[in-house]
Amino acid sequence: MATTEERDKYRSVLEDARQVQWRDGHPPDFNSVNQLFEEGQTKVWPQGSLEETVQNAVKSWEMEFSHKIRLQDFKTINPEKFTLFVNGREGLSAEETLRLGSYNALLKNSLPEEFQYYKPEEESFESSHDAFKSALPRGFAWEILSVYSGPPVIAFKFRHWGYFEGTFKGHAPTGEMVQFMGLGVLKVDETLRAEEIEIYYDPGELFGGLLKGPPISETKTTESGDNTAEKQSCPFTH
Repeated sequence: MATTEERDKYRSVLEDARQVQWRDGHPPDFNSVNQLFEEGQTKVWPQGSLEETVQNAVKSWEMEFSHKIRLQDFKTINPEKFTLFVNGREGLSAEETLRLGSYNALLKNSLPEEFQYYKPEEESFESSHDAFKSALPRGFAWEILSVYSGPPVIAFKFRHWGYFEGTFKGHAPTGEMVQFMGLGVLKVDETLRAEEIEIYYDPGELFGGLLKGPPISETKTTESGDNTAEKQSCPFTH
């Protein structure tokens, strides 16, 4: 059997998976998204640096919320104190974040109703992950761009990216890179477990790329020669 380092060098919390209850019945495989990360990263941090430590910690945090089903199996957070804040909205507890899933928790937004092409409150954990796995089949890579302060309060800038090579909510893929950048503040305890996470970013950056492809059901050419899909303009692409 492969060692943890061979299996995933960015998520050491996969090391002891024997007693963990995994959502899919087994530890996840990150080979595809790791390759995407290594091919597209803009920063290569020295081994053991604060930047690398924070980068791997956040990758591990996201992995646990996406693939583990019991908070008692989590190693990256303090379940009793953990709270997630996104763009200044109300905080979510560990239980709420686990129930919603990382996508729904992070994609809650205050956009006007007519611009909410993705509505987290109408998505389940499974449907949210299926939507983004379909749209970004090679995965959604994440990197640290800068770290501004060390523990116990870690402030950082990040980049999230993938390639829109599958359908998303009825929109055809463009094959183009979809990405957004944001800021985070991570409060940790003495063992570096997360107690609070604040994330700030513009959801329009993400959805502008995912809604850029023409609606699949409206790609027929009219008698005048106009492509009907091209008339379905996206408010985020202008």
